[in-house]
Amino acid sequence: MITNSYFAHETSVIDDNCKIGDGTKIWHFSHIMSDSIIGEKCNLGQNVVISPKVVLGNNVKIQNNVSIYTGVICEDDVFLGPSMVFTNIVNPRSAIIRKDEFKTTLVKKGASIGANATIICGNTIGEFSLIGAGAVVTKDIDAYALVVGNPSKRIGWVSEYGHRLEFDSTSFATCKESKEKYQLKDNKVTKIT
Repeated sequence: MITNSYFAHETSVIDDNCKIGDGTKIWHFSHIMSDSIIGEKCNLGQNVVISPKVVLGNNVKIQNNVSIYTGVICEDDVFLGPSMVFTNIVNPRSAIIRKDEFKTTLVKKGASIGANATIICGNTIGEFSLIGAGAVVTKDIDAYALVVGNPSKRIGWVSEYGHRLEFDSTSFATCKESKEKYQLKDNKVTKIT
């Protein structure tokens, strides 16, 4: 089914008052709930749920079986691996309604979250960081950080192209693919422009 300037498979459900950008594709059995905003050229895989008031930037890629709950904001160029998980309440209970306690989780530009990773709500995932498959994120993640494990810990740094950075004795590194240069200073990485 072609609707407006985006594609939505005939099995997908799109509620009222959603904003969906040009060139976005929504695949089988996905549900886009009311008041959500999806940017341009996004790709939502099979069985993706976007809860009310979720905001996705442009070119966000969501693999199969991902639910993005109210309180999550993904900036441009974010990648969400298959079956990764967001939370939005710190102490959920079935018998207690806590919809006024949703925490904001921000996934910054260019970040990638691997398959089956879990992101505990209220944290910020830094720009171009790479969260390994199965990691459990319990705190903020720095820009360009490579994190793995449960609870997740930083084991290195990656470039904007996703390659591990090897810093020399002067705290500089070059991405092997893009040839862009990075600096490690005060335990933070920045790209040198």
